[in-house]
Amino acid sequence: MVATIATVAYLGLEARAVEVQVQLSAGLPHFIIVGLPDKAVAESRERVRAALSAIGLALPPKRITINLSPADLPKEGSHFDLPIALGLLAAIGATDAEGLSHYVAVGELGLDGKIAASPGVLLAALHASSRDMGLICPAVQGAEAAWAGNVELIAAPDLLALLAHLKGTALLRPPEPGEAEPIVGGPDLAQVKGQEVAKRALEIAAAGGHNLLMSGPPGAGKSLLAACLPGILPPLDPSEALEVSMVASVAGELTGGRMRRRRPFRSPHHSASMPALVGGGLKVRPGEISLAHLGVLFLDELPEFQRAVLDSLRQPLETGTVSVARANMHVTFPARVQLIAAMNPCRCGHLGDPALACARAPRCAADYQAKVSGPLLDRIDLHVEVASVSAADLTLPPPCEGSAEVGLRVAAARHVQSMRYQGQGVRTNAEADGELLDRVATPDDPGRKLLADAAAAMRLSARGYHRVLKVARTIADLAGAETVGRIHIAEALSYRRHAPRN
Repeated sequence: MVATIATVAYLGLEARAVEVQVQLSAGLPHFIIVGLPDKAVAESRERVRAALSAIGLALPPKRITINLSPADLPKEGSHFDLPIALGLLAAIGATDAEGLSHYVAVGELGLDGKIAASPGVLLAALHASSRDMGLICPAVQGAEAAWAGNVELIAAPDLLALLAHLKGTALLRPPEPGEAEPIVGGPDLAQVKGQEVAKRALEIAAAGGHNLLMSGPPGAGKSLLAACLPGILPPLDPSEALEVSMVASVAGELTGGRMRRRRPFRSPHHSASMPALVGGGLKVRPGEISLAHLGVLFLDELPEFQRAVLDSLRQPLETGTVSVARANMHVTFPARVQLIAAMNPCRCGHLGDPALACARAPRCAADYQAKVSGPLLDRIDLHVEVASVSAADLTLPPPCEGSAEVGLRVAAARHVQSMRYQGQGVRTNAEADGELLDRVATPDDPGRKLLADAAAAMRLSARGYHRVLKVARTIADLAGAETVGRIHIAEALSYRRHAPRN
């Protein structure tokens, strides 16, 4: 007899259909799992055997073969435990095989028969909904799965409760969607004394989704400014919240079924490896750039990162996706982020300060800044110098504007962009490109002349030229202007990095 039950395999943010086929046949007692299982899947047989024993059931003394179809699709993760156990229960007649055919099952089993959480339940629920099937999942993740909408859910705490529900003797209550994650307040721009140029650049970056690099001596407030950015960004809309939560679900970071409302803010240490930053590893998982999708990736002490690690960000920053290639699979994760970076001007950090003169200037600065490649710097829209803060600056009263006031202007500019790009697959000015950018950001005649002259004088690349246009379009949106003018081009150019001359 062969019993089957549906489950899924995760490839990036895609849930692929997998059929668990269970066969009991005559022969010496043996338990084998085939179909490209990884180590965690191969170990399922021990967890399943112990879980069934914990509820008073023993496997028959027969040859047990578990086939995970399609056989050429790699299977990773412990969420195959529950479908394997249910397939075995159906094969020995402990539950109705026909009834199970209408469900997708995911979940890890404990040795005591409890059903434990496993990453990716939200993706499995969306997959089940698209196939008009129900989902059997762990009780602790029922609230997460309920966000998928119109899908029948069975969220069971253990195998006994699940069997009782399937037999109709003790029905489980369907779970409700979890509460949205509360928005926790962070640093406020009112805490930043001085640094008006940097705060203006931060506002422009937030309004248009632009990348920003802050350079300045230690203690100037670069990290504080970056930490203020989430407070002026608009909250995620429902579709964005679902995208962000799907990434968090695959990474196993969606706790309590709470959907994300605040934009992610990820700040990896400069010792992070390439797989940690862009994704990958033995079991392909999203990296920091994907976990920051639709939010902020903050890289403090930028030159201290390994150069190869930084250069691996170049393609994701351009395309908004990360593709991890393996010999037997190709996995893609979303990575539409704002890169906010901070660095000192040189290793000692005091270049240009007459009171703390750098003994090795200018060689110290040249060597230190050369750790960041030119192509990566070319992908950063806004470059701003953050000056040191004096004791007199610290005694000044708080600024009249805080994050709330700046956030209102940012939200208004984002609303203008959402209306402008409706139906175009673009959210912000930073994502606009090609003919679309030419249509919405072509400056007036004085602006066009200034940009042409500056492009030649500053030796702007084609990418740099278009990024100036994007920033100018955002500045115009903040000003409520329909057309990009000379003043908007001039301010955008002031934030552009000058190419070194030979």
